[in-house]
Parts: sequence; C-alpha cells; structure tokens
Amino acid sequence: MLSKNQIKLIKSLGQKKYRQQLNLFTVEGVKGINEFLKSNYKLQTLFTTASVFETESHLVQDITEVELKKITALKNPNTALAIFEMPQQRLPSNKGLKIALDAIRDPGNLGTIIRLCDWYGVQDLICSTTTVDCYNTKVVQATMGSLTRVNVTYLNLESYLETTKLPVFGTFMSGETIYTSNLPEEGVIVLGNEANGISKSVEDLVLRKITIPQFGTSATTESLNVANAGAIVLSEFRRRSIEK
Repeated sequence: MLSKNQIKLIKSLGQKKYRQQLNLFTVEGVKGINEFLKSNYKLQTLFTTASVFETESHLVQDITEVELKKITALKNPNTALAIFEMPQQRLPSNKGLKIALDAIRDPGNLGTIIRLCDWYGVQDLICSTTTVDCYNTKVVQATMGSLTRVNVTYLNLESYLETTKLPVFGTFMSGETIYTSNLPEEGVIVLGNEANGISKSVEDLVLRKITIPQFGTSATTESLNVANAGAIVLSEFRRRSIEK
C-alpha cells in the first residue's frame, strides 16, 4: 500500500527543483522502465500493478491500479512507475559528432532529439542551462529509453563552443544549403530555440551557417519544427560520412 509520504515524494518529482534536490526522477511504463533497468541507472523503488520485471525484489512494491492513478503523470497509466537516481553529469568527449541545444523549451522536442541522437549514433548532447530538463517526466517518456544511451550535459553553451576544437555548425533560415555543403564526420551542430532560433551570443561562435532549403513556394509556410530539422541535418551528416 502506498503511504502518504511516498505519494508526496512522487508528486514532488514532477518539479525540477525537487528532482535536483533529491537527485531522483520517475519513469513510467514497462518498456521505458526495462530500458533503465538494463542500463547503469540505479533503481530506488519500482511500483507496479503486475509482476513483470526482473530486478531485486526488495526494490519492488506491488500497488493497485487505483494507487497507480494517484501517482502517475500520464492520462492512461501503464502498469508501473519507477524512481531512479540521476547519474553524475559527465562532460562530453572532444571528438565525434555532437548536437548542442540553445534554449530548447518543449519537452517533446527534447525527447525526440535525444531519440535522434541515439538513432544516429551521437553520443553527446550538449544543452544550454536554459534548455528543458532531460529528467522532466514528459522528456523521459518521449525518449522511449534512449536517454539511457545518450550522454546529456548541461553547461554554459557559449563557454563550451569557445573552447571546443570541433567545427561549430548552426542551423539558420539562411546559409549554405545542407544538401550541397561539404560536411565533416566530426563537429558540433547547434539547434536553436523553437520561437527565436539561435541566440546572438551563440551565433557569434558559429563557424558555418547551414540551412534546409524550402522547396514550397508559399511565403507563409512556418519554419520546420526543431526536432524535424535536427533529423534532416543529422541524416545529411551521416550520409556524407558513408559516401566518403
């Protein structure tokens, strides 16, 4: 049976300040929880309505569907909710292809970008301190377990770009077209805020401005969603590496 203190704790983890204070976050659903159980993330407690997990029994607490509804952040709760410990932040390596995010605010966008990094073999995702928390419940759900395989680091983005030895690319509405550019195998690709794009302070540190050209003729067409743009850019960078 869930205690009032357990319910209070789980509910508090919906807020960033408590996640950071307690160094804990939640994962919901069988698939997502299993991904974290197979990783280096440390489980604190697993609450479940069905015994379908292979983990230490003393960390598992059976609950009812009614109790699950009291602690879930989902409209349709899926069997289980687990509390995991946040790992110690690990700085990005100085080689390979990286994605850097400048003030991405939408949890769904960040979750999708983490999945893209996992799919395209990008091991390091660098986030500005103004980017949404990767342990936000909605972000964790959107990653579908990819968060366990991508190193997400929060730091001063300007300082990182100033010191990295990798070439820095930025995605803009105008620049050299991604389809004809000479793209290296290593570098940092900066993706900007959903509404305002890349900030001026970060733009000043971009070595090459790249763009995805618009083929439609309507001048009123909105710019691409940042996660969609990221998918296209990563695909082009990886395609060139295969063709070399």
